[in-house]
Amino acid sequence: MKRDRLGRRTAMSLFGVIVCAVSVGIFKIAALGVDPFQSFMAGLDALVPIKFGTLYVMANAALLLFALAFDRHYIGIATFINLFLLGYITQFTYEFLQTVIVDPSLTVRILCLVIGVVIICFGSAFYMTADLGVSTYDAIALIICNTWKKGRFSYVRIITDLVCVIAGVILFLVSGGEVSSIPTIAGIGTVITAFFMGPMIEFFNVHIARPVLKGKDDNES
Repeated sequence: MKRDRLGRRTAMSLFGVIVCAVSVGIFKIAALGVDPFQSFMAGLDALVPIKFGTLYVMANAALLLFALAFDRHYIGIATFINLFLLGYITQFTYEFLQTVIVDPSLTVRILCLVIGVVIICFGSAFYMTADLGVSTYDAIALIICNTWKKGRFSYVRIITDLVCVIAGVILFLVSGGEVSSIPTIAGIGTVITAFFMGPMIEFFNVHIARPVLKGKDDNES
């Protein structure tokens, strides 16, 4: 039973990361802002001439070293699934959608944003419910809060998110990006993901992810 449950959790983690990666690709097509960490990655991507998938692995490997040095408790199977898969799947999704959605209108971009928000919340619910480790970025706030005892998680997370967005914008501008284009990496989508994802993730947790984790066999026993 325990082995079956671990297999189910691993499958949920894999599914959740894939769905989240696809959603980030959709966010990039919408060009109305992405989540805070992806804002940083977008700025870094604009500055560093490396494919996004490889750059994502390198950035998260650096964060992984930080987590391993100060508290390995938050590192698990899902951490490595996220580290090695999310960037490449996002890159593939974005490049594919660019061939399908060419020169999207504002209406199409808004629709992509809405779809992206729903999908990332759905994927996050599976990823979080599986409870097999967190992303390297999530681990930073948890370590600062729980290991170093430097404040409440909600406040620490807001600070780390703000640092990511500001750093992303600075990197974007340094790379030659125009001020008028800043909302494509730090816009309404960033605000939505920062403040409104929680309730939607909880909805999918309660109604889909947790029942999937429990499984039919548990319901019948």
